[in-house]
Amino acid sequence: MSKNPRKLIGESVLLLVTLIWGATFVIVKESLNDISSMLFLASRFSIAALFVLPFFISKKRDLKWTAVKGGFILGIFLFAGFAAQTVGLQYTTATKSGFITGSSVVMIPVLQTIIEKRKPTMGTTLGVILVFIGILFLSSGGNSIFTFLSELGSSFNFGDFMTLICALFFALYIVYLDIISTKYDFWTLVFVQIIVTALASFFFSFLFSAANIEPMRIVYSEYLLFGLLYTALLATLVTTILQTRYQREVTPTKAGIIFAFEPIFAAVFAFFLLNEKISNFGLIGSLMIFLGLVISETYESWVKNYAVKSKES
Repeated sequence: MSKNPRKLIGESVLLLVTLIWGATFVIVKESLNDISSMLFLASRFSIAALFVLPFFISKKRDLKWTAVKGGFILGIFLFAGFAAQTVGLQYTTATKSGFITGSSVVMIPVLQTIIEKRKPTMGTTLGVILVFIGILFLSSGGNSIFTFLSELGSSFNFGDFMTLICALFFALYIVYLDIISTKYDFWTLVFVQIIVTALASFFFSFLFSAANIEPMRIVYSEYLLFGLLYTALLATLVTTILQTRYQREVTPTKAGIIFAFEPIFAAVFAFFLLNEKISNFGLIGSLMIFLGLVISETYESWVKNYAVKSKES
């Protein structure tokens, strides 16, 4: 899809990151049966911090204030996104959470234009439109146009609202990661943003408990242990390292389109683990998301090649 090897590697790595994330919706929702949401986040990111600490020390990095500040900004966006998503999962379904989280793809070009003053290309704009329509189709649980239209008007609950807030913060995270990751030390950014997210989660865990919003609770189970280890090591540590290292090779809009595969992967995991089925409209939506990715990658080069051939003829 790309002639640039570094860009191709970056896109492939982000797709792997998205695959890992796709499994988390079911895992986190089931884990929340045994632990409060903020305590789950605090435990998840604390485990990740403990594992990344030896790597950070071995690299003998000096903590420069500018790099710490960059990691702090990323950590705030990362915490806000995960916190809103985790709270939302208590009130909405894993499938709807995946769909609404995927809507961050349509927020990225807008935020990128506002923050970076960089307008997206025609190819990425067309890709975003196709992806957004594809996500709408993917959210439908029916097999007829009547079911599809009726589900578009279904109730919008508190969990859906929190997940929409989550999508906004994840979109901000992606845009600012594009700005910050090229300026500062890689390991410093990874370590600081994980630490910030862990500390913020502990703070809000105590705050929510004191305000009787969400009492701190934890009941040990093998599934909870699996959920914490999976989300801490794979879905947090590994993905944060890979995303911080390789997203710099990919534009934010294209990264967002790749991340839009998350609800597709979530649906696949739900099919094999929970025996959930994808509707006919869901299959159409998956195809449209894939086409959106292809068009965003190839549109400009196709137009350029077409123009050259037209002149030659």
